[in-house]
Order: sequence, then structure tokens, then C-alpha cells
Amino acid sequence: MSGQNVGYIRVSTVDQTSERQLYGISLDTIFEDKISGSTTDRPGLNQLLSHVRSGDVVHVHDISRLARNTGHLLELVERLLGSGVAITFHKEQLTFSADKANPINQLMLTMLGAIYQFERSLILERQREGIALAKMRGVYKGRKRSIDTHQVKVLRESGMSYRKIAQELSISLSSVQRALKV
Repeated sequence: MSGQNVGYIRVSTVDQTSERQLYGISLDTIFEDKISGSTTDRPGLNQLLSHVRSGDVVHVHDISRLARNTGHLLELVERLLGSGVAITFHKEQLTFSADKANPINQLMLTMLGAIYQFERSLILERQREGIALAKMRGVYKGRKRSIDTHQVKVLRESGMSYRKIAQELSISLSSVQRALKV
């Protein structure tokens, strides 16, 4: 019996769409994350790693969807191969399986992983530079506050406990405590 074709899809934010990834590929199961690739603890990826068995093939749109760090990428690929699971990166047209070692593919994986990691570093550097310039011009205000500190203080003054305030506003207890310190 041959294994399953399992898809892994990742987008960085909830607003992004994953429709283009693995479009038209016949898959038995799909695992998806809407979280940064720099995060190694991803629910969908963790579920995929628990789900796959020897003989399965994991399909990923491109290398950067699986990992943004070369070390993590190589670790994930080795883990899958060690379990007898093959992995295919469709955009790069690279396939890895435990029974077919291919030094050229391994080199390409390492090089492309490093390029994606470098690209991400450049994006973050440009973002930091842009924010610094915006701050110098006085146009960068930072992230909007997500908690109305005035509302927290009013609820506390009315005698409501910290825990009740957190529950009422759907925020954490530590957020209530921080808002009351301001």
C-alpha cells in the first residue's frame, strides 16, 4: 500500500490567502498555518509531523513556506526523511526521499534555504531602517494600543476584580495589571 499525499501550506498573516499554494495537486490531507515561518512551533506543522508515516509524501509550495531558517529547514527535512517520509518542494522542483540520496538536491536545498534566510534578513533590515526614518520625521506612531486603559481603570474603580476585568474584556490578567500601572 502506498502512503498518503500530505500538503503543508503556510501564510504569514491571517489576511493572506493560501489558495495559490499547492493548487491543482491531489492531496489526501492538508495542514495549514497562518503564522510567521520564523516561528518553529507551528500548530499545523506539528500536526503534520505527528500525522505522517513511512511511505507518505509531504508536498510544500516552496522552501520558504516550510522554514525561514536554513538550520530549521534542514532539521525538518532530515526528520521527515528519517521517518521514511518523502518531501517535494513544487516551486523549486526538488524531491527528497530517504531511499534516493541526491547530493545535487541536497546542495540546492541548503543554498536555497540560505538565500531565503538572507532575503528575510534584508526585508527586516529595510523595515527597521524605514521605521527609524519615519520616527525621525515624527510620522511613526507605533502599533495602536489594543487595550483601552481608561476602561480597565473604570472597571477596577467600580470594584471589579482583575480576573473579572480580564474575562470581561477578553484580555490576559497580565494585560490588566500592565494597564493599571500606566
